Amino acid sequence: MTNDNDRSATADHWRQANHALWEERVPIHTGSDFYDLAGFREGRDDLRGFELDEVGDVTGKRLLHLQCHIGTDTLSWARRGAVVTGLDFSAAAVAAARELAADVGQADARFVESDVYDAPSALGGETFDIVYTGFGALCWLPDLAGWARTVAGLLAPGGFLYLAEFHPVGMCLNDDGTAWAEDYFARGPLTYDEPGTYADLDAPTRHNRSVEWQHTIGDVVSAVTAAGLRPEFLREYDFSLFEQVKGMVKERDTSGTRPGSATVYRLPEGRPALPLIYSLRASRA
Repeated sequence: MTNDNDRSATADHWRQANHALWEERVPIHTGSDFYDLAGFREGRDDLRGFELDEVGDVTGKRLLHLQCHIGTDTLSWARRGAVVTGLDFSAAAVAAARELAADVGQADARFVESDVYDAPSALGGETFDIVYTGFGALCWLPDLAGWARTVAGLLAPGGFLYLAEFHPVGMCLNDDGTAWAEDYFARGPLTYDEPGTYADLDAPTRHNRSVEWQHTIGDVVSAVTAAGLRPEFLREYDFSLFEQVKGMVKERDTSGTRPGSATVYRLPEGRPALPLIYSLRASRA
């Protein structure tokens, strides 16, 4: 990993690198055990229990999922009654999501190919009751203030943003979780050159360069409030969705009052608990 302090990762360069990386990884993800699309087609719900509680009843609500990837979370909301639109900049991801929607009987689910910042024009000025952004999304966005303004413009009056993300504190840990490995305030651009993918570490890949940004909790809350949204809560959780550091204990998700079938990972007993996930809900007047 390098920190491109010389700003050599121009807008075109970072977007091209990240787009090539995700286009290549979509077919790996759709065929992976990590995503287990066969299990999803059979009815598995990919939402976490705390998300269901914090978002609430979505029946009949218009829900937009930004950076939806292959659509498993999007379609999980659809199965719970939401009228869903998923948006992603990867044509391969959008195609996979549309195919999956047809397979699970959610033909009304809509998937749109677009960069996040271009979402208002791509969606024709449409607004939504809920804008949802899920795990591992914000690190791909260089302009958090612009993202928040985009979200605010996509919300109907009385609507809300719901964000569930990996906590930046957890992302700074060493592999063994015993020390800091990254600077919490090193916002980026951070350039990586790593083969494989989180869904299959050994998968052969050609497009391995990615450019990412780290956003502190303060950055997120400040961007949301500056965009005119009113934070309702910010919550932190001591588990992750993958083995973020070595030695984590695999458990069934028991968060919330309606725990799902998801698997979570915690630091073993006797180790200090740390925030690994956070959620934020903010409403538009």
